[in-house]
Order: sequence, then structure tokens, then C-alpha cells
Amino acid sequence: MKFEIFQSEGNEKYYFRLKAKNGQVILSSQGYTSKASCKNGIESVRTNSTDDANFERKTSSDGKMYFNLLAKNKQVVGSSQRYASKDGCENGIKSVGNTAPNAEIVDLTVAS
Repeated sequence: MKFEIFQSEGNEKYYFRLKAKNGQVILSSQGYTSKASCKNGIESVRTNSTDDANFERKTSSDGKMYFNLLAKNKQVVGSSQRYASKDGCENGIKSVGNTAPNAEIVDLTVAS
């Protein structure tokens, strides 16, 4: 797994996404006004993803399951994709909890 930091062309905010090895995005962030704040968000995911109590399970209006990862202050740090089943959602939570703490960070805003 890896975190990718990127910047939106539309609003110039910074975002991160946590990608599985197959390239699928399993957690996405809110927009941050600075790259430093975005990196702090990644550190919050690393810290808070190890405790199942920090995951908020939700059902979307179309009946699909998703989860939010909450920081200690109960603010949403990241949101998942939508899953067709509860089991899929739970597997996504386990995946984030098991791999986010040591996931590589790739900064896509830096020119190669």
C-alpha cells in the first residue's frame, strides 16, 4: 500500500489517497490548504487506523456501505469507497488498519 499526495487543479488544495497494491483507492482525504497539513493528515491515519473504535461504519443513500476514519477529536481524516457488502467494508477497514501505519508516501506534486 501507499499514500499518494496530489494537488487539485480546480481548487489548488492538497489531498491524499491510500492505494492498495492493486491500485484501488481505499481511503481518500478531505482537501488541505497546505502540503504540510496534508502530511499531518497522513500521520493521523497512521496513528488512528490501528484502533477499530476510530472507524465509523456508514450506509450511503444508495444502500452501499462505507467507512470514515476519525481522529481523536472525532474529525473525519479519510473516507472509503463504497462497498456492496458489509464484509467488503470490514475487509477494507482491516486492510487500512493493518497496512496504513507503514505505507510508503509518494508525493505526486514533486516534479521528477
